[in-house]
Amino acid sequence: MKYAQPLIPATLLRRYKRFLADMQMADGSQVTVHCANPGSMLSLAVAGRRCWLSHHAGTARKLEYSWELEEAPTGCIGINTGRANAVVAEALAGGAIPELAGWPIVRREVPDGEASRLDFHLSGSAGPDCWLEVKSVTMSREAGLAEWPDARSSRGARHLQALSRLAAGGAKATLLFLAQRPDCAAFRVAADIDPAYAAAFAALDRANVRILAYDCAVSPDGIALRKPLTIL
Repeated sequence: MKYAQPLIPATLLRRYKRFLADMQMADGSQVTVHCANPGSMLSLAVAGRRCWLSHHAGTARKLEYSWELEEAPTGCIGINTGRANAVVAEALAGGAIPELAGWPIVRREVPDGEASRLDFHLSGSAGPDCWLEVKSVTMSREAGLAEWPDARSSRGARHLQALSRLAAGGAKATLLFLAQRPDCAAFRVAADIDPAYAAAFAALDRANVRILAYDCAVSPDGIALRKPLTIL
């Protein structure tokens, strides 16, 4: 996934009210930007770090800039959770996820027939359709280890229930944790942050619901799916 326009460097001053952050631009001016991440951003949002912003002049947005990347000592991290589905859609189209190859028709943001809306519905093969939910992972509290969630997620638990229900009905179901960072080799659920989600995750029937984790190559030019992570 390439950025449509070059990103703009800035320095993080503070993040607040979940969706706002103050940045200092290269010319010394200060701007308030949209923080495209509803989570706690634990291990991120470090004041003084270099960040990268996208510009939205000429649109209906209330804020002119959105925060896209943060530079950590281990490399760039994609903080915009909305980018995860674009990265996965590109990877599906290019056959970069072997476990999800074989379904030529890909639809996004599809209702599951009950109370949930899942990220992808894959169809067109000789076998059952596949439902795919993607979780954008940014947190790493230990070197080499990506974790999700960074805050309690009742919505995430509902997605687990939806995937289990669809699998029980004969469909394929997959949960993909996408780490928007290049510095991790493994992934685990952060049970200390959301015990309820961790319990529901542990109870999944892995024979019916496939669990995947991948990392990304991240730079100010774009974000692309890279390699699988070990799931702990």
